Amino acid sequence: MTNPRRRNPDHDAEVIVVGAGPAGSTVATYLARSGVDVLLLEKTEFPREKVCGDGLTPRGVKQLIDLGLDTSEDAGWVHSRGLRILTGELTLELDWPDLTSYPPYGVSRTRQDFDDLLAKTAVKAGARLYERTTVTGAITDEGTGRVIGVQAKAGPDKTPVSYRAPLVLACDGVSARLALSVGIEKNEKRPMGVAVRQYYKSPRHDDPFIEGHLELWDKSDPRNPKLLPGYGWAFPLGDGTVNVGLGMLSTSAAFRSTDYRALLRQWLDGTPEEWGYREENAVGKVGGAGLPMGFNRTPHYRDGLLLLGDAGGMVSPFNGEGISAAMESAQIAAEVVVQALSRAEGPSRERALQAYPRAVAELMGGYYQLGNVFAKIIGKPKIMHLATKYGLRVNSLLPLVYKGLSGCYDAKGGDGVDRLISALARATPSPR
Repeated sequence: MTNPRRRNPDHDAEVIVVGAGPAGSTVATYLARSGVDVLLLEKTEFPREKVCGDGLTPRGVKQLIDLGLDTSEDAGWVHSRGLRILTGELTLELDWPDLTSYPPYGVSRTRQDFDDLLAKTAVKAGARLYERTTVTGAITDEGTGRVIGVQAKAGPDKTPVSYRAPLVLACDGVSARLALSVGIEKNEKRPMGVAVRQYYKSPRHDDPFIEGHLELWDKSDPRNPKLLPGYGWAFPLGDGTVNVGLGMLSTSAAFRSTDYRALLRQWLDGTPEEWGYREENAVGKVGGAGLPMGFNRTPHYRDGLLLLGDAGGMVSPFNGEGISAAMESAQIAAEVVVQALSRAEGPSRERALQAYPRAVAELMGGYYQLGNVFAKIIGKPKIMHLATKYGLRVNSLLPLVYKGLSGCYDAKGGDGVDRLISALARATPSPR
């Protein structure tokens, strides 16, 4: 339970968390369990839909387990045994690696259900959740510039409100309104992604593998198939439907000029008809979202404001996954904030809070910098085609490619491949 008695009477909470997605609900849960008085502000109302691939690699599953959630199939999770990689000429089925750090299975679940579950977990832990509360910007101290609260619009009438706390955690996703309100801008040199997805009724809904399509082909003219920019995915949801989508990186020349919904249709019309990825089998509407990658917004801590997950550009440039990084950043932030709140306001607390950006950089920074380089290389479809055509046929390279792209490797110990990826990540300077 939280302990409001130690809260400053001029404050509405000890910590304000903005956004109840995976990062926000996770950090709110950990903080509330530690006795911190947490106010969790969410602009929508649960359950709500969210554009995503709906799938987690074993790295993300570890975060669910750490949070104390039941990840069994009986609890509503669809398990995957591995990743199926498809190119124009090759299909590979690779089981998730057997690691010390992560479980040997991935999971899928719609974000509508997933985010609702995480928010309820935070409330159960003692966090106070205010839904339909849209935060518009930070409140800063006129003398120091320190963030001391947030301004928001609440309820159907959008009534102006404000909330104050000594620490504010920005978990507001790709919009990053809080960061922008205090002048923390996006680094345009870092990769950005765009993803679109659609649900389809499909006989492949219970397939044991999630799929990564490393080449997208327009086969509308069988005599002249065209290689399209981007990569695709398919996540079976076990309920008769499959989440199918594609993404493109800003390193592609076609990034700004592409009609992504049309591109999705072009690709899917060229897939086997028996898969069911046709308009007559579509469920709901096509959804699209931005993917802020490779630490494209820093610093991750400044003057009472911490950036978590997508708000800090923590989507992986290697595979477009953001949920696991969001929850990892939340776990780190919670530990740092609990330690900081145990100290008096001032220099000592600030020293404790500076541990957050350092810890995030140590965990993800070097690996993401490698990913930023990777994103530049694969931004050209022809280079992607050559890499997949030849690289995926070299059996000795497969573990390196698979573990490196998925982020599922043992950072400490492990086999030779794990040690090589870890060494490369450590040797690569973290983006700043």
